[in-house]
Amino acid sequence: MLARMFLQDGGMMPSEKDEQGAYLIDRSARYFEPIINYLRHGEFVCDKHISLRGVLEEARFFGIYSLVTHLEEKLEQEEPLDDRPLTRIDVIKAIIQTSAITELRFQGVNLAGADLRKLDFRNINFKYANMSRCNLSHTNLNYCCLERADLQYANLECAQLVSVRGLCANMEGANLRGCNFEDPTGVRTNLEGVNLKGACLESSNMAGVNLRVANLKNANMKNCNLRGALLAGADLERCNLSGSDLQEANLRGANLKDAELTLMVTPLHMSQAIR
Repeated sequence: MLARMFLQDGGMMPSEKDEQGAYLIDRSARYFEPIINYLRHGEFVCDKHISLRGVLEEARFFGIYSLVTHLEEKLEQEEPLDDRPLTRIDVIKAIIQTSAITELRFQGVNLAGADLRKLDFRNINFKYANMSRCNLSHTNLNYCCLERADLQYANLECAQLVSVRGLCANMEGANLRGCNFEDPTGVRTNLEGVNLKGACLESSNMAGVNLRVANLKNANMKNCNLRGALLAGADLERCNLSGSDLQEANLRGANLKDAELTLMVTPLHMSQAIR
């Protein structure tokens, strides 16, 4: 970094000189001392009362990239477990160690960005869990509780979501292409008040699903089976429903402004929207 400052290419101007011709380097000597010692002997030694994050910022400023990598790894290891998202291995261990007749609870846990594809999560409680950007493709989530869970931009392609309880869950931008929500026993999947803004539900089987007052703005629901679905009060503005089956669906009070309703499998009667 110092070499770059005093190169003649003008890429990085040094600070102004004082009356004695010295340059001012306005950095913390407290955090720079461990860096100087590291450059002297190649070992990083830091007293316990010195913040590693402060040293990291100094290392970044001076371009000591070998030390930056070391400090980032060290800080990651020292991060409190409560703040660290669970990994696929953590989740598999919890499933293996839990009896099949014992209810497994992941309520409020942080699973953000985890790769959980093809796992069996039947009957698990994910209420309030952070599952944003998770890979949940081809998972079995039947009978799970996803109430108020954060699933923003998660990948749930081809997942099984039979009889899921997902009241007020946040699924904005999620990929739910080819999912199955229909319970052969007739029990509704409950997604009342869910946020599916901009989500992809193309070719999903959503017969009988409860989407009352759900936000489906700009959602892709092409070629979906929505027979008998409850969409009363739902916001379907600019939602693409082309090719979908809405026979006996309840659309009373739904916002259908600029919704795409072409190539419908069955005719959409006005009585479905006003009853």
